Order: sequence, then C-alpha cells, then structure tokens
Amino acid sequence: MSQTERELIFSKYDGKCAYCGCELTKGWHADHIEPIVRDSKWNRDKGRFEQTGTCRKPENETLENYNPSCASCNIQKNSYTLEQFRTNIKQFVNSLNQYNTQYKFAKRYGLVKETEVDVAFYFEQFKNK
Repeated sequence: MSQTERELIFSKYDGKCAYCGCELTKGWHADHIEPIVRDSKWNRDKGRFEQTGTCRKPENETLENYNPSCASCNIQKNSYTLEQFRTNIKQFVNSLNQYNTQYKFAKRYGLVKETEVDVAFYFEQFKNK
C-alpha cells in the first residue's frame, strides 16, 4: 500500500478510528471492512502458523474496503464481518461477569454500571453528522 493510499484511509474519519472513534496514533492499522481472510499454514519446524501470502477473498482488496483502525479494534475485529464484530463486543460484558473476579468486585462496589446500549461504531455516527 502506498503512502498516499494510507493518507487517504487515515483521513477518511478525520484521523479517528472508524470503530471506537479514538484519535489514531503511530502504528494505526488499515482494516479490511469486509475481511480478506489471509491463508496460513502450520510450520512444524517453527511450531507456529505462518502466512502463505494468499487470501480467500482477494476481491475485497480494494481501497474502498479499508477503514482506519486503532490497533486494539483491528486485532479484536480480526476476520469478523462488521455484524460479527458488533456481536462479539456485545458479549464482552457477559464474559466479564462470568470470568473476571475483579470486574464483578468493582461492579459490586458501584464502580461499574452496565447498560443495554447497542454497539454503534464511530463511522456510523460520523455518516450522520
């Protein structure tokens, strides 16, 4: 990807993450909105998966299919579609309630208040401005 293309993607939402809306800093990611799903292969000698250089949906490799993303949002989104990503985020509170003692303790003392708001991405709100 060229520097000009990266600048276009960065500017798409005024230098903010398309998902959470935080200010993008050095190391921001160019995320595929519709995933391309990179292929990988197990390397027995190294004991890990390695990318093969191919992907399952090369037709999604277009400039229009990129969103600027902070590293944490892009890593969480992984190869999910937008709706799968939204559902995954919505499940975080359930997971915290089941598995995180510190979260449950903070909630018991009123430090955390849960809401039932829908997950709305920054780019969805940006469009409505």
